[in-house]
Amino acid sequence: MTTIAARTHRTWPHGEAVVGILLLDTKFPRVFGDGGNSNTFPFPVLVKRVQGATPFQVVDRQAEGLLEPFVKGAHELVAAGAAGITTTCGFLAIFQRELAQRAGVPVAASSIIQVPLVQRLLPAGKRVGIITADARNFTARHLEGAGLALDTPVIGTETGTTLTRVFTDKLTEYRFEDCEADLVNAGRAMLERHPDVGAFVLECTNMPPFAGALERALGLPVYDFYTLISWFHSGLKPTRFPRQNLVKAADWQPKVTQPNPKAAQ
Repeated sequence: MTTIAARTHRTWPHGEAVVGILLLDTKFPRVFGDGGNSNTFPFPVLVKRVQGATPFQVVDRQAEGLLEPFVKGAHELVAAGAAGITTTCGFLAIFQRELAQRAGVPVAASSIIQVPLVQRLLPAGKRVGIITADARNFTARHLEGAGLALDTPVIGTETGTTLTRVFTDKLTEYRFEDCEADLVNAGRAMLERHPDVGAFVLECTNMPPFAGALERALGLPVYDFYTLISWFHSGLKPTRFPRQNLVKAADWQPKVTQPNPKAAQ
């Protein structure tokens, strides 16, 4: 029997959920900000767990044998009303092309597909660095799946004490500050190896709750699963601004305040 959980907002102006989330089969806690917690988002979402898609199978085993279950799950979410599909593991970048071809709707399989966009934002001489939950298993296949250059800087949090252990289902509880520290330490190590990094993209969909600590510590922009899905949703369901009848330029000119030079003295 297919189980699809939906989050609805009584205050949401349109009501319908348009983003469908394919959830890994996990035990760890999913706090606010986690990509698998439907309360993370300021809009309703549909969530479906893909049975057997454990962190070990997706990360360590390169999602072997899981393409068809993810395609099937995507079709079920679309049938339930989803207009776009995502997943809760950035390692599923390896399925980006296949899911996009077969789901029948737009697919954002991994947060790392943001890398080219973020790269365009940076000054000359700066580039994007990816922080993953497990650099040991993050391969050229993942970069290629997202259409990224193979020399993209990548570092993992697996040398830390907590974050990687939790989100590969080896722990079921953790202290928030320990995950923050693991992420910040990985960011620092990235800058030591690649001082030309000017922004981070976080691969792991469980990292957004800790992204603020990384930005505060290192002062660089951080893009993650939350930024991706916020953008993704905004295109699937454009904001409905108030409609006007007769529009006159004189009524809608921006009011620009000129700076007062004397006030600055």
